[in-house]
Amino acid sequence: MSKQPTLKLLLAAAFMACGSMVNAQLPNEKFGKPSNMEWDFAGWGKAVDADAIILCKTMKVTYQISDQADNYNRSDSDVSLERLDDFGKNMIDEGNILANYEIRLRTKIMKPEGAQHANIDITCFNADDNLNINHDELSDLKITVFSKNEKGKVEKRKVNTKEFTKERIDNNYEVIHVTVPDVQAGSIIEYQYNITSTRPHYLYDWLFQESIPTVHSKCDINIPTVLQFNMNAPINKLIKSSVKAGRLAYDTNRPDFKRGKTCFTNHYEIVGDYILPDDEEIAPFTSRIAMPNVSLPAFMPEGHTHLKIKN
Repeated sequence: MSKQPTLKLLLAAAFMACGSMVNAQLPNEKFGKPSNMEWDFAGWGKAVDADAIILCKTMKVTYQISDQADNYNRSDSDVSLERLDDFGKNMIDEGNILANYEIRLRTKIMKPEGAQHANIDITCFNADDNLNINHDELSDLKITVFSKNEKGKVEKRKVNTKEFTKERIDNNYEVIHVTVPDVQAGSIIEYQYNITSTRPHYLYDWLFQESIPTVHSKCDINIPTVLQFNMNAPINKLIKSSVKAGRLAYDTNRPDFKRGKTCFTNHYEIVGDYILPDDEEIAPFTSRIAMPNVSLPAFMPEGHTHLKIKN
């Protein structure tokens, strides 16, 4: 009779241990303070030998829409149906739509050799002046280094993000190189920045597979239905994608607009978890414009991504 309770206790203990292991690897999308589980996290599988690990990286894309000042002076014959909002009132076109990107990244340095992965490259659209094309605006770049002192107390340090270098790679794109100094093994670095794009018909690629292991990668995009895209999510067991109908509020100056200020959207969410560099090759998440009456964008140069860990 004494063996049965003992067996139950052992099974319960084993279950709790397994649960603790799973919980210890849960992704943390809340930025600003690394969780205890992230401080204790030592990797998984082959990742235990990695120099550095990406704990979490996210890209959230939303659109900012406002109708043109002369919309209400246009006749219905001047506005194509696919350009109208949900109520057939306002014209929406690429001239009054902005795409807003929120990029967040958290990396843990596992070994002294991994300090190089604290440096990042940000690829951004910025055409030559003589091309007369608007550029994408990088803003709110913030980098914080978290480390523990000898007493185990967490200390954080803000990095001066004004000291970076730019490298033009072609007529359309430049790379912003950001160096993070004084990074030690065990440090956790958080990066965040925003990009505002005047090219709503183009989406940056999102790379799930990096040169170092990635615990959690998430791409969240809410696209107005007036922009028609072919969305190509990676086909891989580690990547899950979904889409649902949504709405987006926008600004209008129409005095007769009484029924609301929204347009329908396609809301995409694509998530990848526990991805190793040497896993089966995973293509980046990409999008291609489907509407024939919108000009094709300049494509991302070969070998460059929107956000790439510096090797």
